[in-house]
Amino acid sequence: MQFFWLYIDDLVGKGLDTFIILKLVGLVSISMLTTAIPLALLFSSIMTFGNLGESFELVAIKSAGIPLVRFMRPLFIFAIFLAGIAFLLANNIIPVSQMRLTTLKYEIIISKPAIDLKEGVFYDKIDGYVIKLGKKEANDSVINDIVIFEKRFGLQDNMITAKSGVMRVTPDKKFLEFILYNGWRYQEKGYRATTNTEFTRLNFKEYKKVFDLKSFQMNKTVDVIYDPKMLSVRQLGKAIDSIQLMDSFFIKKTQSEIYPYLKFMFYKDSATLFKGYQPAQIKTFDAIIPKEERYNIVESVAYQFSSMQNNLASLVTIYKEQQHAETMHAIEWHRKFTLSFACIVLFLIGAPLGAIIRKGGLGAPMVSAIAFFVVFFLLNNFGEKLATSGQWSVYAGMWLSSLFLIPVGLFLTYKAMRDSQLFNQEFYYRFLQPIKVTLQKYFKK
Repeated sequence: MQFFWLYIDDLVGKGLDTFIILKLVGLVSISMLTTAIPLALLFSSIMTFGNLGESFELVAIKSAGIPLVRFMRPLFIFAIFLAGIAFLLANNIIPVSQMRLTTLKYEIIISKPAIDLKEGVFYDKIDGYVIKLGKKEANDSVINDIVIFEKRFGLQDNMITAKSGVMRVTPDKKFLEFILYNGWRYQEKGYRATTNTEFTRLNFKEYKKVFDLKSFQMNKTVDVIYDPKMLSVRQLGKAIDSIQLMDSFFIKKTQSEIYPYLKFMFYKDSATLFKGYQPAQIKTFDAIIPKEERYNIVESVAYQFSSMQNNLASLVTIYKEQQHAETMHAIEWHRKFTLSFACIVLFLIGAPLGAIIRKGGLGAPMVSAIAFFVVFFLLNNFGEKLATSGQWSVYAGMWLSSLFLIPVGLFLTYKAMRDSQLFNQEFYYRFLQPIKVTLQKYFKK
């Protein structure tokens, strides 16, 4: 549903055949399996044990001397088996599906560029250009009110405007062609540091503009988009090790970038230079440097520190990007295990919860399953956000939901083994009735 809400406007009415749409839906469905399996296991366990409790089969089992934990053992083993299946899917199948899904989406953009170019929105995905379309016809090839900006580093503007045109991709899918009609091309030439430039305005009846799609080039056999979600546990481990090895590179890089500006670090300690001198013999800065040279020296020092600060800022930015990349790889590494382990955790909640509720069917089990799964889903998202932002460690963030729900599962199992009245309405009615009577007597007085 989330996939459809995000991409329904881009897919419907764009000339895509049914097979492509079904392929997209299938790839998205595969990526959701690791989330669907724990939910299905939670719901089915609540429903199964609820049916057994409602038909008093659990009572018969316990009266035969078989404890609830022993009765749950075969199903617990089956839950472990499903957890293993979920891990295999997360480690081997889903990375491939994510890669193919990303590839397919970009292939659609290449074959149908109108899908990504929307009316009234500035489009900057093509390197060096910003494109704005006023209106698109139903076939998505005929376009109107086109504005094309060429992105440059200076203040000079190169721009093309046209009343109408035709948009198409070349047969080799390497270029996007705009055949423009009735427009103007504005171009400025000259050295960008001066206002003495040459401005040219050219009117045209027909103009052909070609855009290079190399930034979008995808091949069905070679997937070039890189994302940690497309890696297995072994590949993620190697990637994390490679990123961590970059720390030594940053140490050497910092030395080579900073030491040239701190030349005093190449000399002896200043304390050794003045050893044996009396305090009165040590001259001050003003006494050593002539007055006419002080300004040049101070200006030179300020320039040196400014350059050093810029280099440090650049190194800090690169280092933060590296740390973020390591965090994202670690999150995906833990995700392979946390979603699989969630099968066991949610079974430990669902089985005793069904035995306590003693209601079968789709009513109470569905409500209980959704309630606990929402808690699991929110904790999982909160932990991931905290880990991504760096406020928590990756381990604490990704395992937050499991660490919170395991005690809940053990508590419910303990209550179910002792025939708890935790969800029995009659129990709470009997418990609250004396309080209600007492309050009524008090208010009557």
